[in-house]
Amino acid sequence: MGIQIAPSILSADFARLADEAVAVSNADWLHVDVMDNHFVPNLTLGMPVVESLAKATDMPLDCHLMIDDPDRWAPGYVEAGASSVTFHVEACRAPIRTAREIRAKGARAAMALKPATPIEPYEDLLSELDMILIMTVEPGFGGQKFLDVCVPKIRRTRELLDKHGLDLWIEIDGGVSAETIERCAEAGADVFVAGSAVYAADDPNAMVEVLRGLAEQSSGR
Repeated sequence: MGIQIAPSILSADFARLADEAVAVSNADWLHVDVMDNHFVPNLTLGMPVVESLAKATDMPLDCHLMIDDPDRWAPGYVEAGASSVTFHVEACRAPIRTAREIRAKGARAAMALKPATPIEPYEDLLSELDMILIMTVEPGFGGQKFLDVCVPKIRRTRELLDKHGLDLWIEIDGGVSAETIERCAEAGADVFVAGSAVYAADDPNAMVEVLRGLAEQSSGR
């Protein structure tokens, strides 16, 4: 698979989400951060907004659930129009069941890890997933500085996938920019969530292509 760029609407103008989706039409996914002010100390948007956004754009929605009790809520986001749904393993009571329910409804199932959460305890779950999301900042707020300490985890995750012959995507989220994307691509990531780096640019679509080019040059795949 190729490099994929997923601009995060957390950095977009919430009053103009349909227009902001058009502004990044060169991207592969539109990343939607769902926060509940419980799992993370911030409150953003929820299922009704996802449903409306799915009707307003043809771009597939990559919903990242930073919420408590994702076992209960994740399948509903597929019904609302998400093409990919990510739950945090730290908040999930039954990750295999939840991943299977997401997939059964026709979406890609992904598991997210906070920066301090290791990948190794979840090695046996990997075959139930379509993607691993490695947070490269603490979840909850956009605009944070990239945590270099997470790069070795990206590499270890890629090694685990290769060990088992699994064709999963590795997504990273947090502090992705022209200054950080290359080291993550070299380590094995292939899906990149970028918020402020894209939406703060004079030309968001052009920045999508800059990021894609940098990652492709460094990926070696």
